[in-house]
Amino acid sequence: MHDETPDISSVATLIGHQTRTRMLSVLMDGQARTATELALEGEVTPSTASSHLSRLVAAKLLTIVRQGRHRYFRIADAKVATAIESLMVIAPPTNRPKTTLPGPREEGLRRARICYDHLAGEMGVLLLDRLRKQRIVRGTDKKLVLTKFGETWCERLGVDLASMRKGRRPMCRLCLDWSERRVHLAGALGAAVLDRMFVLRLASRYGDGRGVRLSSRGENFIVTMDW
Repeated sequence: MHDETPDISSVATLIGHQTRTRMLSVLMDGQARTATELALEGEVTPSTASSHLSRLVAAKLLTIVRQGRHRYFRIADAKVATAIESLMVIAPPTNRPKTTLPGPREEGLRRARICYDHLAGEMGVLLLDRLRKQRIVRGTDKKLVLTKFGETWCERLGVDLASMRKGRRPMCRLCLDWSERRVHLAGALGAAVLDRMFVLRLASRYGDGRGVRLSSRGENFIVTMDW
């Protein structure tokens, strides 16, 4: 008889190594990076980074994107990103002064940042609050659904609902925010809304790619759900 208990310890060991933790954390902005870039982030030599990356790819935590002669590494999928973000919520800070505030120290990242492919931070939590108050989505922190009115709103925003429904990813999923300790919107809808915010220039990336800067129209969009 086979033991079907998930082998959590093997994944925990991989993620728990400091170098691999740094690599995974920087990839949480949803962008792909080269082994050289990740070696710098992990503060190791290229050969050591290659060994770490091979293990993460073998465990299906990372995937390789090939473009010409170059290889790029990125988080394998939304499930892996969710697991990493959840660990960030419960993990103590490393090499930082004691603080009562969880999450990143940089005020800009606390306000708005990318969690894999959706909006997180103070503005991410506010976005979900406003979507609920405008009855675009409804439900509890355990289950959230897009309403009929929400479908109309999405179509007006330019979200391709038909393509999203063909995919295997849940339409609405809730993610516990690392810094706010409240949920923000993830899933296919969370990713699509942030993507449209970029396209409509309501928001833009800054810094290492994880930070999100909202324009005045972007701030208004989150408050009013109009643009």
